[in-house]
Amino acid sequence: ARKRLKPLRTVVAWRGRAEWDQVMVGLYCGDSRLQQEALDRVSAWKSRYGPKMPLAVDCTAELIRCKVLDSSGRMKSHELILSYGLALVRFVNLITERKQKMVSIPLRQLAREVDIPIWIVDLRHELTHGKLPRLALCRKGCDVVLDWLRKTYWSRQLGNNLCEESEDEDEEEDQEEAEANAELDNDAWE
Repeated sequence: ARKRLKPLRTVVAWRGRAEWDQVMVGLYCGDSRLQQEALDRVSAWKSRYGPKMPLAVDCTAELIRCKVLDSSGRMKSHELILSYGLALVRFVNLITERKQKMVSIPLRQLAREVDIPIWIVDLRHELTHGKLPRLALCRKGCDVVLDWLRKTYWSRQLGNNLCEESEDEDEEEDQEEAEANAELDNDAWE
C-alpha cells in the first residue's frame, strides 16, 4: 500500500489570508491612516520573518512609507526625493539582482525581461550616479512601481485580484502575461 504524503506546510509571518488581504488593501487604499496601520503590520511581519520576508512586500512597504511621509507635509522636497530615491533604487536593485547570472547582464535588459519600464531603470541610474531628479518624477516612479508590484505580485498571491482589468482584454493576453511572469513568480518572489 502506498503511503500518502502530507503536503508540505510553509510557515509565514502573517496569520492567514484575512490578515494578508487586510494589509494588501490597507497598503493600496490611499488613506494614509490605514496605510500606516498596514505598514505597522508589515513591520511586525518583518520582525517575525526577518530575511525571509518576500522582497515585494518589503519594497511595497518602503514605497508606501514614502507616500505616507509625502502626504504628511512634514518633509522638505529634497528629503522626499532622497526617500523616494532610496526606495526606487532598492526596488530596481533587488528585483534585477535575482535575475543576474554569472555574467553581468545590463539592468535595462533585466528590466525588459520582467516588464519594468526602462525609464524606471534610467531614473534609478540618475538617482545613483547623476543629478537628483525632480520630486514629481520620483512620485511618478513610485506610482508606476507600486502598480507593477500590485499587478505582478500582490494580486497573484492567495488568489487575490486587486488589478482593475478592462473587460476588453481577452484570455490570450492574460495567458501570455502569465507565461512571461512565470519565471518571475518562481525566482524573484520565493
